[in-house]
Amino acid sequence: MTCIIQVLPALQQGGVERGTIEIASALQQAGIKNLVISAGGCMVSELEALGVEHITLPVNTKNPFKIFLNAKKLAEIFKDKGATLIHVRSRAPAWSVKLACRQTGIPFIASFHGVYKTEPAWIKKKYNSVMLAGEHVIAVSEHVKKHIIDTYGTAPEKITVIHRGADVVYFNPANVSEEKLDILRQQWHIPSGVPVITLVGRLTAWKGQDILLDACSKMQHKDFVCLLVGSDQGRVEYHQALEKQAQALYGKPQVIFVEACRDMPALYRLSTIIVNASTEPEAFGRTIAEAQAMERIVVATAHGGACETIQNGQTGFLVPVKDSSALAEALDKILDMSPEEIKKIEKQARQSVWDNFSVQKMCDSTLALYRCLEEKAAVDTFKNLNEESIPVSENGQDSLKE
Repeated sequence: MTCIIQVLPALQQGGVERGTIEIASALQQAGIKNLVISAGGCMVSELEALGVEHITLPVNTKNPFKIFLNAKKLAEIFKDKGATLIHVRSRAPAWSVKLACRQTGIPFIASFHGVYKTEPAWIKKKYNSVMLAGEHVIAVSEHVKKHIIDTYGTAPEKITVIHRGADVVYFNPANVSEEKLDILRQQWHIPSGVPVITLVGRLTAWKGQDILLDACSKMQHKDFVCLLVGSDQGRVEYHQALEKQAQALYGKPQVIFVEACRDMPALYRLSTIIVNASTEPEAFGRTIAEAQAMERIVVATAHGGACETIQNGQTGFLVPVKDSSALAEALDKILDMSPEEIKKIEKQARQSVWDNFSVQKMCDSTLALYRCLEEKAAVDTFKNLNEESIPVSENGQDSLKE
């Protein structure tokens, strides 16, 4: 009987964790036995609410001795649960999974959720290579697939691109009432009718908040609100530098810093334009797809996953990396558009997410890959058993053929 086990460092908030729960839910709905192994976290309760078993194990460790201990425990769990395929989602637990699968003969696959650093080259590449040691690799974008091939020389046929998905049911503009928008306007003191340009992302330099603020200073339009949503996570100096940069705009446009927002669909609908100004390529760019699902125009830098989720001029706009002037020009252009032009792009954006980047599509593609790999493993096992069971004569010919 099929049994899929997902292994990841922990179940705290994050895209990897969310994807794990979404796949667990899809497996559960399909009647497929599955469970998750991690060091635990606040999202375990979500998993258990689905009726999916969670086993707590410190697989987030990078200690070599503990990795070997975890491998032994994992092997026992895999055998006890009748696992047929293991899906590991991070490097640290992947080393334990690799050893456990070597002991048990159970195949495993790995998901590349991002582009890992490779410096110093010989150490990092060796550490990262464990993600390529299984039967197959899932890349969350074509950008990540290209990185894997270029960096590690992996055969393209060993990699399947399965884009991360936006929940088009949760991120649905029809579900956001005007009352919800009024609550956010009042909370953040945003005047009704004023355009809102939003960047969602933790306050760190590579997310490009400073580039957006620089673009704001160059825009022809001045009567709008710039909303920066994200925590500095201890990057106090960068946060202070952004506030100083915002103050230099002399209140036009108004810049508002928001540490967190629990109602992301309402945040996207409150916004007129969503900006992704990352200076380094996003592996996928989940906030882009979420905003598009909410029928909002996104302007993003033209690299990484953004080039896959945005068709320039049709489902959003792409601008050169670190080019605040080009960003300013794109923002002005959108604010000058007619309501009909804006609505057309917004509708096309949501349709694109629905067709290509939904959670349903991600889950369907992942489960299809699971089935394919399990069938292959079964065939290989049957073939090996047959080869071992056929007696061979002294002249090297199969005795059954004689």
